[in-house]
Amino acid sequence: MHFPEYRARRLRRNETLRSMVREVRLHPSDFILPFFVRHGKGVKNPIASMPGVFQLSPDLLLKELEEPVSRGIPAILLFGIPEKKDPMGSEGYARDGIVQRAVASVKKAFTDLVVITDVCLCEYTDHGHCGVVSHGDVDNDATLELLAKIAVSHARAGADMVAPSDMMDGRVAAVRDALDEAGYDQVPIMSYAAKYASAFYGPFRDAAESPPQFGDRRSYQMDPANSDEAIREVAMDVEEGADIIMVKPALPYLDVIWRVRNTFELPLAAYSVSGEFAMIKAAAQNGWIDGDRCMMEALTSIKRAGADLIISYHSLEAVRILQGDSLSSRQT
Repeated sequence: MHFPEYRARRLRRNETLRSMVREVRLHPSDFILPFFVRHGKGVKNPIASMPGVFQLSPDLLLKELEEPVSRGIPAILLFGIPEKKDPMGSEGYARDGIVQRAVASVKKAFTDLVVITDVCLCEYTDHGHCGVVSHGDVDNDATLELLAKIAVSHARAGADMVAPSDMMDGRVAAVRDALDEAGYDQVPIMSYAAKYASAFYGPFRDAAESPPQFGDRRSYQMDPANSDEAIREVAMDVEEGADIIMVKPALPYLDVIWRVRNTFELPLAAYSVSGEFAMIKAAAQNGWIDGDRCMMEALTSIKRAGADLIISYHSLEAVRILQGDSLSSRQT
């Protein structure tokens, strides 16, 4: 049998050769690590559906940040769980709200760490929706004012970046205008630009204690079948002043990440969400998969699709592998 002169297997013979010609590489600076913070002291509540992830009080958050910071993870994303919830999500924009307190503590202890805050109402409202509810539906325009107040309160507390995740029309413009007017024109916006109404958010809703008390979020989050619409959504956010754009979830929407990457020149983030994390953890705990290798393969696919930044609950585990080379010793 006659073979062509080029044989692909020549460069696959060992890990050194494979590494030399590897097209996509993960790096600690690619990752953003999410955290859930709540009031109290010494609080570390495990989240059953997300093994190894906890609700933390601000004092324990500082301890948990020591390793990620020392390993070069550049940024975190904070979600807050309030003491009380109400129809307007008032703790979300209170000066002494949980995220505001956590931001101030983190920035005092870790000056160079980029602290990004989630800007939404779902964690703070007693109905669990991402905006003001009127006549059984989320009132888009009435919500914008509250989102702007949340963003300004986070910036005032010291947040380096705000990330509106609500999917209200016009929210990036509302947040940008409010930040600029309050003197925080240098605070960038990472927009959840293409956020789908996904079933992969289930464990997050346990962690953030934010399931809707009626209906669902499909009237404001995107239909999973649509990708042309994603391009329109991202274009709107870019026009309104987004500095970083995001696709969420990641793995079921790699095609959308690819399309966005090839359409827009802004930095692109992808959120590898709680359900993606939980599936790998559950399968690994049952011995069905090699959890570390599946994790790294999944994260690599997200970067290969075009993401510049990856928000993932796996971030610290992945960086440990990248720096400790524990994965390559098991590869065959």
